[in-house]
Amino acid sequence: MSWKKGNNNMNRKPFLVGLIVGGLLGLIPGFGLGVYFLPIILAGDGADETVLAGASAAAERRGMFVRDLPGSDPLHYGDGEIIHSVENGETFITLQGRVTPGPDYKLYLTPKYVDTKAGFEDIKAQSVRVGDIKAFENFRLRVPSSVKADDYPAVLVWCEKFSMFITSAQLK
Repeated sequence: MSWKKGNNNMNRKPFLVGLIVGGLLGLIPGFGLGVYFLPIILAGDGADETVLAGASAAAERRGMFVRDLPGSDPLHYGDGEIIHSVENGETFITLQGRVTPGPDYKLYLTPKYVDTKAGFEDIKAQSVRVGDIKAFENFRLRVPSSVKADDYPAVLVWCEKFSMFITSAQLK
């Protein structure tokens, strides 16, 4: 077989077009699946039972992540108890529950409770980013010492990469 021009047995153009189209058809879903599954593969271990019990015992405020918020959807939600605690002089936000996996999740303390993307976008500048969520079940984040968590009545999980609301809870 020859690749010479005029060889009717194997025409280069359809072969190259097929190769490019096939590559793109594999690349696009592959990229999408990678964006979804990579955070799951790289997820850290959640807090263990001892840490959860300590947070619960030292709780100053509590809230609940629920699935059916107006800004959540069947693929992006949280479920469980969120705890604001002070332990040994450090402030923590701990989730005893889970958030659906996704990339680039951040936990924010917010100046008021909101339950939609638009609501958070309106107050994002006044909110404080606590940190990156690296475990999707039973996570625990230390609040920076420069932040007075008591000044914020709510918490919110936000996907920074896609500007997507995941869940939120009032702290009482």
